[in-house]
Amino acid sequence: MAHKRKKIAVIGAGFVGSTTAHWAAQKELGDVVLLDVNEGVAIGKSLDLAQSAPIENFDTKIKGTSNYADIKDADVVIITAGMPRKPGMSRDELVGINAKIVKDVCAGIKQHAPQSVVIVVCNPMDVMAVYAKQQLGFPRERVIGMGGALDSARFRAFIAEELNVSVKDVTGVVLGNHGDAMMPVVRTAAVGTTPLIDLLSIEKINALVARTKQAGAEIGGHLKTGSAYYAPSRGAIEMAEAILKDQKRVLPVAVELNGEFGVKDNLMVGVLCKLGGAGMEGIIDFKMNADEKAEFDKSVEAVRSLVALLKTVQ
Repeated sequence: MAHKRKKIAVIGAGFVGSTTAHWAAQKELGDVVLLDVNEGVAIGKSLDLAQSAPIENFDTKIKGTSNYADIKDADVVIITAGMPRKPGMSRDELVGINAKIVKDVCAGIKQHAPQSVVIVVCNPMDVMAVYAKQQLGFPRERVIGMGGALDSARFRAFIAEELNVSVKDVTGVVLGNHGDAMMPVVRTAAVGTTPLIDLLSIEKINALVARTKQAGAEIGGHLKTGSAYYAPSRGAIEMAEAILKDQKRVLPVAVELNGEFGVKDNLMVGVLCKLGGAGMEGIIDFKMNADEKAEFDKSVEAVRSLVALLKTVQ
């Protein structure tokens, strides 16, 4: 019997989607299907990426398509399709536009890759993850939002830059929502094994936290016409790799909370989770102090208020 390679479907061939396909192919995580409603873009980018294989030495097969039948039996599906937030556009408007796109995407996934683990990247990420989970009807283990992986990478990058140390030796996580109310956890951030609070003044740390919260807007402000894509796509691939290789990685990702940290009503919020072959294989019980819990609760409220907007678009 022929050995079956892992299969990764990336929905949306814009900057985030095509860069996600690039990381996945380069790391040989499995064969890649890049799907977009604009079939020409999906095929063109897939051909271009495939032609880099002899130089970069990867044996990944890459297919561009607009046909959901091509994602049949994908192990992991990464949803990047959706409009980026344009200058002057409110999050509310974006919810309405992207919910319609996500609804169509989920119908295709449900039909052709019903056993897949789905990673939601499109914005506003927390509410789109909630909506995708509703549309798919998959268990919470198999619908995960990519926010914390990206926000934590940004937090660590800024710490490393400030202290002029290798990013490899910086640990730090960001929990909560993927937006202004996100929660960089200062207490557990460290360089080597030394707590960040022993290395920097509280003013400096507060500045790093503020920059982390505004990192996406900072990039958007420079780009003018788009938003970040290298780090978001790499965050999604960190999650996909953990699942495809059954690594049991502990990563900050958005998952539906069923009473954990006092959150019910099907909200998806960023917490530390173990990711493995079955998807989300467990939530790490992070003992928050009073200040952290208050900040986390604010984050939860931010997600709740966005999810309330879904009622207006259905």
